[in-house]
Amino acid sequence: MMILAWIAGLVLATQLFGMWEKSQRNPNARPASSQGSNYVEVRLLRNGQGHFLANGGINGQEVLFLLDTGATDVAVPERLASQLGMRRGVALQLSTANGVVTGYRSRLDSLTLGDIQLRDVRAVIAPGMDGDEVLLGMSALKQLEFTQRDGTLVLRHYTDH
Repeated sequence: MMILAWIAGLVLATQLFGMWEKSQRNPNARPASSQGSNYVEVRLLRNGQGHFLANGGINGQEVLFLLDTGATDVAVPERLASQLGMRRGVALQLSTANGVVTGYRSRLDSLTLGDIQLRDVRAVIAPGMDGDEVLLGMSALKQLEFTQRDGTLVLRHYTDH
């Protein structure tokens, strides 16, 4: 009996550590939103590596965003783009940290981050990207006002155009 209790305790401790580790990588699994009279605001916490990751959505399907002000467009890994039903457009050369690769223009019908909703956002399908993180680049971020202070990034989308 004692051995079974130790095994159960180790399994539980392992699961709890895994959940804690995941929350440290992405402290924005459910981004906090607030609304004013003419804006929607989302607050994101920086993770331990200094990045802003957050769960969001593309075309109604959940994705993990990595905010990247150095990316011109929203960049979606090719495997994920296929799962999201994105269509390849014109081929183009993408300059990445790993060199120049061929990507494809595309558009997102919708992009959500917390209560912020953007429509018809320019994107690229990036065959060379590993993993499932979507780079939330300037084609989306330019539609938002953003400020950073003390490890918190505030994104504000004005609703009256």
